[in-house]
Amino acid sequence: MIDVLFISPGNSTGIYQGLSETYSAIEPPTWALLLAQSCRSDGNKVDILDINAERLDKDLVIDRIKSLNPRLLCFVVYGQNVNAGTVNMSGATFMSKYIKEKGISTPIAFVGSYIQALPIKTLKDECSIDFGFTNEAVYALRNLLKQPNFNDLKSINGIVWRNGSEIVMNPPEKSVPNNRMDIDLPGYAWDLLPYKEKPLDLYRSPMWHAEYDHNKRTPYAAIQTSLGCRFGCDFCMINIVNRNDNDEIGVASNYSSMRYWSPEFIINEFDKLVKMGVETIRIVDEMFLLNKKYYVPLCTMLKERGYGKNLRMWAYSRIDTVSNPELLKLVREAGIKWLCLGIESGDRNVRLEVSKGKFQDVDIQKVIQYIHDSDIEIMANYIFGLPGDTFDSMQKTLNLSKELCTFGWNAYAAMALPGSKLYKDAIDKGRPIPKTYEGFSFHSYETLPLPTDALTSAQIIKFRDNAFEEYHSYPPFLEKVERKYGATAVNNIKEMLKIKLKRKIVEEEIK
Repeated sequence: MIDVLFISPGNSTGIYQGLSETYSAIEPPTWALLLAQSCRSDGNKVDILDINAERLDKDLVIDRIKSLNPRLLCFVVYGQNVNAGTVNMSGATFMSKYIKEKGISTPIAFVGSYIQALPIKTLKDECSIDFGFTNEAVYALRNLLKQPNFNDLKSINGIVWRNGSEIVMNPPEKSVPNNRMDIDLPGYAWDLLPYKEKPLDLYRSPMWHAEYDHNKRTPYAAIQTSLGCRFGCDFCMINIVNRNDNDEIGVASNYSSMRYWSPEFIINEFDKLVKMGVETIRIVDEMFLLNKKYYVPLCTMLKERGYGKNLRMWAYSRIDTVSNPELLKLVREAGIKWLCLGIESGDRNVRLEVSKGKFQDVDIQKVIQYIHDSDIEIMANYIFGLPGDTFDSMQKTLNLSKELCTFGWNAYAAMALPGSKLYKDAIDKGRPIPKTYEGFSFHSYETLPLPTDALTSAQIIKFRDNAFEEYHSYPPFLEKVERKYGATAVNNIKEMLKIKLKRKIVEEEIK
């Protein structure tokens, strides 16, 4: 018997359609790894079942559960994109229902961004969930596992549970404070992940991260050096993990804060990954290049160990937090060869409105040049359909992206993600939101982005899909890729473009 089995659910086909077979990333379940290691350090026996990575069918999952005989099943429902905590609920709830149908009496708990944002609604909608965690769950889970039969749930802060027919939301539990990060979230349970021939070889990076070369996509790891974000953009729900209230609808921008592991602690995790032969790594932090106190010592240690020569890493930054060429040189020498920049919109007014003035007005072209001069490539992120967007402003964003001509290009349609202020506003104003979990996926057939005052949801998603194809067919972009990465990389891009995403709302509009 083990104390808890952490389950990472899967539904890649429903989320990514035809992209799921070859092109979408498969990322290690970061929070399952963190929670498993935390619980293990507290004396519990744990394991991880990654349905997504192993592509397990439902009956194999049942067999694994019976074999491991856990006291608690904990579905960890996050993912590699900000919307994944919601869209992965489809695969998670499918499996939790099947577990109940097969007569397995083990209690089922959920943790993830969707249940953090909508704890009461989740238990009302999903009868197969016995209880859930209303923030990151580190302390609530440890306290829960101290109960042999989980028969005193009212005493556990930070959970939502069933008391007969009543759904009860207990007082919030605190998040791990900054001075306890190394102690209470002591790293990753890498040894619990499945693999075929060598560690982390069931995981693969996005195409662009591997320089559009399939052979460089695996083994692949993802690691965090911090949690949360100090900003509070309306479209983002990242900070829902820090939730500290009992509102029925949680809004992430109310919980903006950042916590850090020490650079000395994080370098040990990199040592483990390098020893396992992993070279392709994502740094998951929302704001890696924000606090010099943490990222400069870490990058210095990565450089001094010589890891920068072989590592192929990417990290996030906002366009207004990159300004020092000397620090960019250090970042590159540490092995960070890509920066993922949230440019969001080519229209200054749209960009400033959605960030509520917290987005400094910067010379985007100048920042891009700084980064390119440091031999760092860019994955540029854009959003179509932000409040205030029109056809003209979206076209301005696309035109800017082609002018910048970065090696990586990614665009989403603005979505009212549960946990974001956009979601709360949509509910309050009676705006249409998706009726299914998959409807919150940026790539799914069921997708339903927010309309704007000037644009319908169908117009926005159609513009986004056409923009994706236009950019990746853009001759200057393809010529640039061929010069640096060769003809094979260009061919891989062209093969990817053959997969067309179907959109229900576009089909209905045509009818």
